[in-house]
Amino acid sequence: MKTYIVAITGASGSIYGIRLIQELIKREIRIYLVVSKQSFSIITFETGINWSGKTNSETEKKIQDYFSSKNVRYYSEDNLSAPVASGSLLTDGMFVIPCSMKTLSGIAHGYAGNLIDRAADVTLKEGRMLTLVPREMPFNAIHLENMLKLARLGVKIIPPMPAFYHKPKTINDMVDFVVGKTLDSSGIGNKLFKRWK
Repeated sequence: MKTYIVAITGASGSIYGIRLIQELIKREIRIYLVVSKQSFSIITFETGINWSGKTNSETEKKIQDYFSSKNVRYYSEDNLSAPVASGSLLTDGMFVIPCSMKTLSGIAHGYAGNLIDRAADVTLKEGRMLTLVPREMPFNAIHLENMLKLARLGVKIIPPMPAFYHKPKTINDMVDFVVGKTLDSSGIGNKLFKRWK
């Protein structure tokens, strides 16, 4: 079974991460999910979905109930003893979607101060696929330098910039385009958007 780590960080655009997980579930892919503390309030504000629990177990249950899949396993960003913190856990790669500039900086500089940064660091050191969907606008020189540093290491940088050649009619069409391109870049086939002919 293919296995990916998915991290949702505290940036606007949590719907991209949620939609990506839904698509991975359809393909019977195992998902290790890490959600930053800052993300929970943003997820609720932007989507109306409340995954916050009083305990990590309660949060995990809410997430598993939401996705209705035994293939999604949640870990708190504070849990540095989680399996994804070790290179001995075999995965096919990692998505950070959306990726805040704080997380981008932590990954670019090997900080590994939480489970998201550590899992990305492990993904890099093991030579596995790492895809970041940075959500900020406009980018400053520090953001761009961090992205360039990671791109030179083989990290896929996919800013969520929608196209319009597929004639999107809804926000979901625009979300599906970004998620479809994210899956494309990782070699995961999909039909989320109409391709240019």
